[in-house]
Amino acid sequence: MKTAIVSGANGFVGGATVRELLAHGYKIYALDREGCCGNIPDDPNVIFVPCDLLEMASLKDKIPVGDYDAFYHFAWVGSAGPARADTALQLQNAQWTVDSLRVAKELGCKRFLCAGSIMEHETMAAAYTQGNEPGMGYIYGGGKLIAHVMCMSVAAQIGMELLWPEITNAYGVGERSPRLVNTTIQKCIRGEAPQFTAGTQNYDFVYIDDVARAFRLIGENGKPFHEYLIGSSTARPLKEFLLEMRTAIAPELEFKFGDVPFTGIDLPLSKFDCTQTEADTGFRAKVSFAEGCRRTYEWWKEQSR
Repeated sequence: MKTAIVSGANGFVGGATVRELLAHGYKIYALDREGCCGNIPDDPNVIFVPCDLLEMASLKDKIPVGDYDAFYHFAWVGSAGPARADTALQLQNAQWTVDSLRVAKELGCKRFLCAGSIMEHETMAAAYTQGNEPGMGYIYGGGKLIAHVMCMSVAAQIGMELLWPEITNAYGVGERSPRLVNTTIQKCIRGEAPQFTAGTQNYDFVYIDDVARAFRLIGENGKPFHEYLIGSSTARPLKEFLLEMRTAIAPELEFKFGDVPFTGIDLPLSKFDCTQTEADTGFRAKVSFAEGCRRTYEWWKEQSR
C-alpha cells in the first residue's frame, strides 16, 4: 500500500487531495490543528494527527519513521482575505514550509510537494516591472515565492525529491473564501448584477476535483526539481470565463465590465501553459468551467437555505 503524509488536510485543497489519494489505495496521515478534521474522511486508512504548524518540527514524535511515498504540504495560514497582506505571517509560512520539508526527510518521505501558486509568477513580474506599484496581495505571492526558492536549495542539500505544483485558481464545492468565483456566485444567488474590471487580463480556473487529481499524478509521476502548473489548459481573458459563468448559472443577469479598475499584472498566455504537466504526469483537466460553476452554484444555494 502506498503511504502519504498530508498537512493542511482539513482545508479545501488538502481535503480534496486526501479523498483522491484514499480512492487510489493510499494510507494517509492527515495533519491539521487540534479539532480541525471535519473535512477529513472517516476511514481506517486515514489517520488524523493533530499538528499545528508551530509543532511541525516535532512531527517525528507523533508518527512513526517509515517509508512514505510523499509528503503533501498544504498548510498555509492566510491564503485568503486580509491576512494575505501580513508580511510577518507570510514570511513565517515560508519558514514553516522549510521546516516541513526537513521533517519529511527525517520521517523517510521520498518526495515533498507544496501547493505553489501562479501568483509566484505574477509577483516576479510585479516586482521587476519598472514604475509598477504592486498591491498588497503580492505579499502572499512573495511568501510562496520565498518558500519555493528556499525549499529548492534545502531539498538539494538534504537529498529530498522536491516537486512544485503551481495552482492557477482553484474553485469549487467546499470552498468558502471571499475569492472571485464565490463572491460572484453569491451575488447571482441574490439576484445582484456583478461588477468587474474590463476583464481583458489573462486568467485561468481549475475545478477542485481536477486539482486533487493533479496533485496525485504529479506526486506519482512528476520529475524532481520541476514545477508543474495545474490549470484547465483553456486559459483566456477573464471576461470570457465570466461570460461562460453567466450563461451557466445566471443568464438573466447583466455582468458589468469596466466599472472596477484593474491594478494587477497581466501575465502572457504562455505562463498558463500546462503542456509540461500533461507530458510528464498525464494530467489534463476534465471539468469545464461552466460545469464547475453549476456544481458550485448548486452547493452555495444549499448552504444559504
